[in-house]
Amino acid sequence: MLIDQWQNPERVVQHTWVDLEDISQWMPLAVIASEDQGFVKHWGIDTQALMTALKDYRKKGSLRGASTISQQTAKNLFLWNDRHYMRKVLELGLTLGLEGLWSKRRIMEVYLNIAEFGDGVYGVQAASQHFFGIKARYLTRTQAAKLAAVLPNPKKYNAGRPSTYIRKRVVWITRQMRQLGGTSSIQPLLHGQQR
Repeated sequence: MLIDQWQNPERVVQHTWVDLEDISQWMPLAVIASEDQGFVKHWGIDTQALMTALKDYRKKGSLRGASTISQQTAKNLFLWNDRHYMRKVLELGLTLGLEGLWSKRRIMEVYLNIAEFGDGVYGVQAASQHFFGIKARYLTRTQAAKLAAVLPNPKKYNAGRPSTYIRKRVVWITRQMRQLGGTSSIQPLLHGQQR
């Protein structure tokens, strides 16, 4: 967010920090369902996804996504957008540091506050107000799934006017949310009962 503003000083950036307890419980669940279903279990790195991405890199010469929520948080906080392997190495080190210092609850709170949900729209509070005209605490399951669905490419996709692809992703994400056990499955995370 800060790098984005520095690179584009005329660009309007929307952002409002909000504590995790002031965010609908559907939102962290939607992000976990969409981005990183192993979030509460791993130590910041999904080794299987990383190995697959490295094999693809060797074959095709470009890195594909394999980032966990913790990795995305480290990247968004400290690094730049680039798919170069050296940035990925830095990201891995920073991720292990975050996982060692912060609880999963804190990582989720920071992630939801710094992730880009639209062009210049950073954090779930700004996204909720921008796309739905409500505070983040009032997001419904479907609205949370729409926001999570655009995270891989928030400049291309729009949660307020979802494309056919995003509508299909929303259906898949809500199904995953149910399979993960609904909001009861993330209560330990929300109440800081996980490292």
